[in-house]
Amino acid sequence: MDRLYTTIRPYAWGSRTALAELQGRPSPADGPEAELWIGSHSGAPSRIVRDGRTQDLGVLLAADPVGELGPGVVQRFGPHLPYLLKVLAVAEPLSLQAHPDAVQARAGFAAEEAAGVPRDAVARNYRDPSPKPELVCALTRFETLCGFREVVETVRLLDHLQATWGVAPLEPYAERLRADGAGALREVVDRLLRLGEVARDRLVAAVGEACAGAAEKADDAGAEDADTRTYARIADLAERHPGDPGVAVALLLNHVWLEPGEAIFVPAGSLHAYLHGVAVEVMANSDNVLRGGLTTKHVDPDALMGVLRFDAGPVHPVRRVEDDGGSRRWETPAREFSLVRVAVDGSATLDGGVPQILLCVAGGVRAAAGGTEVELTGGTAAFVSASDPPVTLTGSGIVFRAAPGA
Repeated sequence: MDRLYTTIRPYAWGSRTALAELQGRPSPADGPEAELWIGSHSGAPSRIVRDGRTQDLGVLLAADPVGELGPGVVQRFGPHLPYLLKVLAVAEPLSLQAHPDAVQARAGFAAEEAAGVPRDAVARNYRDPSPKPELVCALTRFETLCGFREVVETVRLLDHLQATWGVAPLEPYAERLRADGAGALREVVDRLLRLGEVARDRLVAAVGEACAGAAEKADDAGAEDADTRTYARIADLAERHPGDPGVAVALLLNHVWLEPGEAIFVPAGSLHAYLHGVAVEVMANSDNVLRGGLTTKHVDPDALMGVLRFDAGPVHPVRRVEDDGGSRRWETPAREFSLVRVAVDGSATLDGGVPQILLCVAGGVRAAAGGTEVELTGGTAAFVSASDPPVTLTGSGIVFRAAPGA
C-alpha cells in the first residue's frame, strides 16, 4: 500500500475554493482548480515513493503488472489500471460533450494515429484507445445536463416558449419533434450543430431572450419549479456562449440536480454537461472527449454525431446498495470500475485481492494492510495493490474506494 501524490488540473471552469478546502489548504487558491486526478493516466499520473525513489504509478504498474494488478485484471484489461478516479470542482459550466464506446475509441484512435495527428494537438479527438463510461457521485448539490429528455416534455417546453415569446428561429425544430418525436432527434441535433454563423447568432439570441423572459416571469410570480430552473440555466448558457448552437441543443437535455450521495451513470454516447457542484467521479481510464459546444475548445460535429446515442427519457440516480457496516456501493454496467463509499466510525475492513484506490473526502482515517499504514485526510489517497491483504480502516471519516468492476 502506498500514499499517492496527486495532480490538480487547473481548467478555467474550476473552483478556487472547493479542492483547497477539501485538502485543508489556504482558500481561495491562486487560480481555478477543476479536477483532482487520482490514478495512472498519462495525462496527470499520480506518484508514489518506494525505497526512497519517486515514480509515476503507471511506471510502477508496468514493472510488475501481475503483482500490482493481479492476473485477472491483466487478462481482462492489459497491464494497466482500468479506471481513473477524480474529484470534480465545477464553478462554471463544462462543455457539451460525449464519450466513445470501446469499438469507437479503438477505431478513432487508430485513424488519428494513422493520419499522423499529434496526440496533444488541439484538433485531436481520440487521445487514447479506451472507452469512457462515467459514474458521478455528488459531494455537494450537483447540477448537470444529461441525456435527451422525453421528447413530449421537450415539445411542451418549446411550445411554452413559442406561445409566450414567439421564438421564430426555433419553430422548424419544434415542428420536427412534434411530428416524429424521438425519431427526429438525430436530424434536429445534426442541423443545429451545422448552422451557419448568421443563423446561429439569430437562434441563440432568440432562445436566450425567451428563456430569460420565461424565468423572470416565473420568478416574479413566485414560481420555483423545474421548468423555471431550466429556463434560467439555458438563459445563462446563452449569455455565456452567444452564437453557440450548443445552447439550443441543451434545451433538449434532462436538467438534473443530484443531492449529496446521489449518483448518475453516464454511458458512452450520452450527451451531457456538468454545470455546478463538487463530486467524486470514476471512469474508464481514458481522456477521450468529443465536444458539441458551450466551449472555446475544439468542436467536431462529425465525430460527435458518430458516437451520440439518441435514446430519450428521464435520468434516474444510480441504484445504491447499503450494508450495516456503513458502506454504500452504486450498481452500474461498467466493467472497468466500481465505487464504494465507506463511513468509518471506529473501524471497517475492505477486501483485498484487487488493485484499489482509497480516497478520503472527510475526517481522518488510518489505512493499514500488511504491516503498512497510510494516514488519510481530506483529499488524500492511497493505492492498494492486488497482492496486499485486506485493508483495515480506523478513525472517523468518509472514504471512497475505486476498484475494477465485476
